[in-house]
Amino acid sequence: MNRALYYMALPGLLYFFVFCYLPMFGVVIAFKNYNFTDGIFRSPWAGFDNFEFFFTSPDLFRVTYNTLFLNGLFITVGTAVAVAVAVLLNEIRGKYGARTFQTLIFFPYFISWIVVSLFLGTFLAYEKGIINKLLTGFGLERVDFMNSPELWPAILVIVYLWKTTGYGVIIYLAAIAGVNPEYYEAARIDGASRLQQIMRILLPQLRPTILVLLILAVGRIFYGDFGMIYALVGDNGQLYSTTDVIDTYVFRSMRTLGDMGMTSAVGLYQSFMGLIMVLITNWISKKLSDDNKGVLF
Repeated sequence: MNRALYYMALPGLLYFFVFCYLPMFGVVIAFKNYNFTDGIFRSPWAGFDNFEFFFTSPDLFRVTYNTLFLNGLFITVGTAVAVAVAVLLNEIRGKYGARTFQTLIFFPYFISWIVVSLFLGTFLAYEKGIINKLLTGFGLERVDFMNSPELWPAILVIVYLWKTTGYGVIIYLAAIAGVNPEYYEAARIDGASRLQQIMRILLPQLRPTILVLLILAVGRIFYGDFGMIYALVGDNGQLYSTTDVIDTYVFRSMRTLGDMGMTSAVGLYQSFMGLIMVLITNWISKKLSDDNKGVLF
């Protein structure tokens, strides 16, 4: 009956099967002393030895805290800013003005993190950086950003917002477009101001979308943005105390030790904790919803 719809869904199903489900068999590497000669299934078993490297490391708490803290900032601040910008763009009545602002906001999303790191270096350089030139121009002292780890959580959040806000705005604008305009008409008849319409109609209508995106983001909260962190921070040991996340720590360990089993064990740990976080977040959303149903299940 729905054969055409199944055919349309087939490429997506094949994609997830090949790239998401088949690689699950590689989880066995986490429990083996993997070597390229014997392959995945012939390599000797190691039990939980691969987990000991990470869980007995003195850096365990630091990298786990940094991962959760930075991702928490990205999720909360990023969601709030994306929703606010989407609402503001929706209030622009000029069609061309709204499209222009949306394009300008979305454009940084296509810029590579490597290119962003070059921009950031131009701004933060100690001698010739733009920010330090402005500070000295106002008679203030220079700031050594590359040796000030306490400043980098805020720097990373600002750069993250600049690059990714446009992507989130598109999703929320699509959700805003689906709001029934009759709600606004009824509110205007009752004398509601534009701010009241936003607070009482628009934001409640966006709540399901916000919750779904939050749950999906929380599912990867134990995964640090490796491309972003490594491109912007690199191997600067002065900044590890606030910027070193699980992914960059494992990458350096892998580069030094070449142990595939250890990296697979950490990846399995991140996936398992992500599943736990998704279940907890969905349970919370179920408790907060009016119909006592979770957002995902």
